[in-house]
Amino acid sequence: MREHIKSLLETELPLVNLESEFLFSELDSLGVTTILMILSAEYGIELEACDATPKNFMTLDSLVELVNTKLQEKQ
Repeated sequence: MREHIKSLLETELPLVNLESEFLFSELDSLGVTTILMILSAEYGIELEACDATPKNFMTLDSLVELVNTKLQEKQ
């Protein structure tokens, strides 16, 4: 799942270093919104502004964890 998410985000956000140790600092509000929309659409989960925390956007791995959590909640 990590590589799939990375691939999706690289296409839409080519200037963002997705391997950053603090991904949140690489993003502006449009970047955060783009990530929420892409992941919501791709995985059929509901991601909202309250999910856009520095903890959830710390690294690519924390984004994967967020998606996994939302998928589990959905079941």
